[in-house]
Amino acid sequence: MLQKDGRISNVSLAETVGLSEAACLRRVRALEKAGYITGYAARVNASKLGLGSNVFVEITLHQEQQRDLQAFEVAVARVPEVMECYLVTGQYDYLLRVVVRNLEDFERIHREAITSLPGVSRVQTSFALRAVKKESSLPIG
Repeated sequence: MLQKDGRISNVSLAETVGLSEAACLRRVRALEKAGYITGYAARVNASKLGLGSNVFVEITLHQEQQRDLQAFEVAVARVPEVMECYLVTGQYDYLLRVVVRNLEDFERIHREAITSLPGVSRVQTSFALRAVKKESSLPIG
């Protein structure tokens, strides 16, 4: 329930899951303390902010030594348009999800940030045409 509505009141949550309010609050606090719940956030409509385009960027590094990976990861974390970055197996080393206003905005980010990241050898991009499925809740039953 908290994944679907992080603003649900403890009273409503307790009612929904069939616990007393005190027991429900204890369980939520225990989940937070144990690290199962790591925070609460609002989902913002990117299109309303003019950031309606998602670009998936495949990055290949010159080398895959630990210092090269670490340098890349520190630098990519500083690029605000990079929403997600994954170290992956396969034909490339990293997969990034970048939000942009339009093609020109991506060209700027590509030129000023992405190709300037340490160790970048190759960059391949794909623009998302539309989201077919976009979930924020994990499938925990």
